[in-house]
Amino acid sequence: MAGGQLSLFELEGLKPSGKQPFKIEICEVPDLDGDGAIGLLDVEMLLKLDKNIVTALLGDGDFRSKECISLLEEADVVVTNPPFSLFREYIQLLEKYKKDFIIIGNTNSITYREIFKLIKEDRLRTGYTNFNVGMFFEVPDEWEKFHHIDEKGRKIARVSTSCWFTNLEVSKHKELITLYKKYSKRNYPTYANFDGIEVSKVSNIPMDYSGIMGVPITFVDKYNVDQFEIIGLGISNSGIEVGVKPYSKKDKKYRKEIQKRAAVDGDLYLIIDGEVVVPYARVLIKNKKVVGK
Repeated sequence: MAGGQLSLFELEGLKPSGKQPFKIEICEVPDLDGDGAIGLLDVEMLLKLDKNIVTALLGDGDFRSKECISLLEEADVVVTNPPFSLFREYIQLLEKYKKDFIIIGNTNSITYREIFKLIKEDRLRTGYTNFNVGMFFEVPDEWEKFHHIDEKGRKIARVSTSCWFTNLEVSKHKELITLYKKYSKRNYPTYANFDGIEVSKVSNIPMDYSGIMGVPITFVDKYNVDQFEIIGLGISNSGIEVGVKPYSKKDKKYRKEIQKRAAVDGDLYLIIDGEVVVPYARVLIKNKKVVGK
């Protein structure tokens, strides 16, 4: 723990500033409050009763320090909320030490080259958070900005761009996405710079198309490796690597329009009725279980 993350508790033996990094070792949590269940209140009471459980760290608590890596090496499963700005580096550390993990990250991190590679290889997947909803957290009563008050009167804040990531099995990624749409040229335009079709919603994936499709990144939250193959990511250098063409001379007249939409070489784009359309980041996939072919 570092940076006052456990400010709910007053821990004996630590500096009053609450910013001293420390570790907590808990071997057993008895039902100290006698309510018939084990909960956070029991942990709080346990920490207040036994100061020997809390130990100040010698360093600053940086997860890259020898002290923290030593703790990591002891772990069977890592459950945490790493700094979003260091998410790539943290995942690489967990990979290096071959740790099972359940961690919170920004949903947009799936477009990071290192993270997307792990998703493509089925070594990383989203957890049970609803990707389109985000995560909800209880916040202190004095907070003025919050999403709603729950049935127990607690203030709940919403972080719409956060979700769980894990390398453990997740049942929803074993389920098949139900497909009911059929392919037609009219409803599924082809990209101007890539041999693939645009699918604007995951629910619109055609069941009878065997070629490459570009789908929203929300697809990753439903990705079943037995049903689909991920080809790549249709943005920037990642797009170029899988065959998304840079702007060609024949599309020179559209170049300014493409750039107006902040697109760069490697981004997928469409030309529909003479107008340039640049969709948001697309995952390029193929259906392994095509129906009607």
